[in-house]
Amino acid sequence: MLRMNSRSPISLIRPLVRRLHAYVPGEQPKIAGLIKLNTNENPFPPSPKVLAAVKNAVDGRLRLYPNPTAQSLREKLAELHGCAPENITVGNGSDELLALSVRCFVEWKRDARDVWHLRGLQLRLAKATVQYFTPSYSLYPVLADIHGAAKNESSLNPDFSMPGLEELRRGKNWRFDAALTFVTTPNAPGGRGYKTSDLEKLCRAQKGVVVLDEAYADFADENAMELALKLPNVLVARTFSKAYSLCFQRVGYFAGNTELIAALDKIRDSYNVNGLGQIAAEATLDDLDYYRANFKKIISTREWLSGELKELGFRVLPSRTNFILAGPPKFPADNWLQKLRDQKILVRWFSAPEVRDYLRITIGTQSDALALAQAARATL
Repeated sequence: MLRMNSRSPISLIRPLVRRLHAYVPGEQPKIAGLIKLNTNENPFPPSPKVLAAVKNAVDGRLRLYPNPTAQSLREKLAELHGCAPENITVGNGSDELLALSVRCFVEWKRDARDVWHLRGLQLRLAKATVQYFTPSYSLYPVLADIHGAAKNESSLNPDFSMPGLEELRRGKNWRFDAALTFVTTPNAPGGRGYKTSDLEKLCRAQKGVVVLDEAYADFADENAMELALKLPNVLVARTFSKAYSLCFQRVGYFAGNTELIAALDKIRDSYNVNGLGQIAAEATLDDLDYYRANFKKIISTREWLSGELKELGFRVLPSRTNFILAGPPKFPADNWLQKLRDQKILVRWFSAPEVRDYLRITIGTQSDALALAQAARATL
């Protein structure tokens, strides 16, 4: 073990950072012939028009800085959502914007034990609290820890549905005064969609900012974008990664109240979205029919695969995303992870107690789904 002394590099690192457990992304293996169903990537390539736009932009412009506010992209997004460009900010993937929201709206945590017991100072702890349901996106607690914020976790119902307001008030360890609340909708890793009407009730009850993280909204029956444009404390997060096949370019955005957006822009890095990413996202918005056709294919494959796995004895939860959460029969889920990998099919398993009995399976092409179903049948 390294000793903590003035010459040790460890002594130069903030204690908070030394204690951090970093976010663990999905595995990116380099195995020939592997069917990769573990990171919720779109199985279809970007539109040919998007590829052409990016290729045409690889010229002398590469020596120049990109537009610092992604102005043209924001204008196209504003037109899509029926709002003003000032209602939109663009980020290096939606993950950057989630991190910015913690920095922008959440105070640093003081010593929580002292704050909690001092009369009249509970409000200070509330202003230092990042809140979210569990299970949900595992980046949220990491962002809170990086900031030195207090975390407040509240369990979803056993079927991954969202508790109603009365349930939350009765003892779901929920804070209506939390500075920042993240809600993944549709939920990940559960896959369940939430009604906009239920989300609106929750958002109206919250005193702090609510981020509705809609990375998978294009695969669902409804979305909550309207809430970001009518409620002063709501931001909706979207990404071009999951539905629009641009994981490689890292482009996401927030939509919401102009004052919240302006505050985020104050702390956003200069030139945070690369120029080719901006061009790719703009071209995507010019060819939405191509992507909507792909959404239908993915949804159709999702329903087919869900039915096939149910026939094999899997417990498949209802999904409004481009993945399913399935509880396998006969063997523990982590055993299935390896058994499928041995057949060159990679899915994802999480060790958290709420989901350790499930596999999260990305919806690939129909041929990917057929291969998975055959592998599962061969494993039983």
